[in-house]
Amino acid sequence: MEYLDAYDEFKNYIGAFTREEVHEKGMWHNTIHCWLYDDAGNIYFQKRSDANKFYTTSSGHVKAGETLNVAFGREIKEEIGINVPYDKAELINIIPWQMDKEKNGKIIKDRAFANVYLLNIGSKKYHFTFNDGEVCGIAKLNAKKTLDLLNDKISSFVGTVITSNEEKETTITKEDFLVMPHETLIEKYGYILEAVINKRSN
Repeated sequence: MEYLDAYDEFKNYIGAFTREEVHEKGMWHNTIHCWLYDDAGNIYFQKRSDANKFYTTSSGHVKAGETLNVAFGREIKEEIGINVPYDKAELINIIPWQMDKEKNGKIIKDRAFANVYLLNIGSKKYHFTFNDGEVCGIAKLNAKKTLDLLNDKISSFVGTVITSNEEKETTITKEDFLVMPHETLIEKYGYILEAVINKRSN
């Protein structure tokens, strides 16, 4: 059974509760949103199995007693199958997230502090393996071109998509990215793309 550390809306610690209880009662908890980029200026998006669209490199709940950096390394390993120097990951943003949804006849009350972390993986060549239940590939995209796309400066560009079977160049458009109905692509991904571009220019 999975336990999560729970907090009030001011981030005062309440205690450890099961994941089901946290979502049933709408208790605040930590999630980790992991982003990888490389020395060539590419940012890595996972390709979601359910939506067939691009999302964070990896993401998930932070377990009870787990540090955010350790959660970063665990989620990267679980979802895309690589080991990274997670202790070097940097906190970029903390986004309070609230959403209620119905799942299997129950109302899920999601109240999360989304901790957004960024890590440069240098120029090392990684061999990705994917959790078939969640992730079916990785998109390696130039951060500057991706930002230009989301800002409507260009309508498409060529990026690399890696799956279990192949690695190929493909045309990328705004339709390839996952976004919630109440979000915009530039709100969801723009600040992290800017962070990658700024880190490479410094």
